[in-house]
Amino acid sequence: MTSVGLLYPGHSAEDDYPRIAVLLDSDIRLPIFHTDIGVDAHRVDALMEMGSPARLAAGVEELRLAGAETLMWACTSGSFVRGWDGAHEQTRELAKAAGLPASSTSFAFAHAAQALGVGRVAVAATYPQDITASFAGFLRAAGIEVSAVRASGIVTAAEVGTWGREQVLELARAGDHPDAEAVLLPDTALHTVAHLEELEEALGKPVLTANQVTVWEGLRLADRRVWAEGMGTLFARPEDREWVPA
Repeated sequence: MTSVGLLYPGHSAEDDYPRIAVLLDSDIRLPIFHTDIGVDAHRVDALMEMGSPARLAAGVEELRLAGAETLMWACTSGSFVRGWDGAHEQTRELAKAAGLPASSTSFAFAHAAQALGVGRVAVAATYPQDITASFAGFLRAAGIEVSAVRASGIVTAAEVGTWGREQVLELARAGDHPDAEAVLLPDTALHTVAHLEELEEALGKPVLTANQVTVWEGLRLADRRVWAEGMGTLFARPEDREWVPA
């Protein structure tokens, strides 16, 4: 049994995680604690507060009691907005509070791209322009080239959570770039897991999405490698991958 504890802000697309659990091995658990989102806004001040130590610490003990072996701050903007060093400090404090290996969705994107051998990406984000640019800067700090950036200007997670299949596919298509080896959709409030295979088929390249990479990173921290159908290239066996890095 492997248990990845998830600190998830508010309520928008957390139902992606039970869907992931069904697609993965039956001995993987993904217990969730919902942190207080505070002001629901993709603004720097609101995002800094959303990822503050006090808000994150609130769910640590509950997830420890649930048997979590690793801990994920299941939020992208609430981590990368602090910058490369600030995001590292955030996860260090979380690991210290939990006594467990910890990471965040921002680092999950960087590590997942590196694991696939991806050096150039396109970012297709729901966020406003300034927040999207901040994520691109975070990726560049990780040594990843950003070929294109698409910002949708959505201010609240609540609105993002209402997006369906057509909007997700259109976002990915609009954000793609010929030079990009993968397309990244960085918002855990966005429902994407049901569309991963269709997204990759439409774009002809790996697509990394926030809830997908969050679980992958938590399993990586637990030294657990899992292959699963329906979860995109990231979870495909190497011999089954139709895409190879350029």
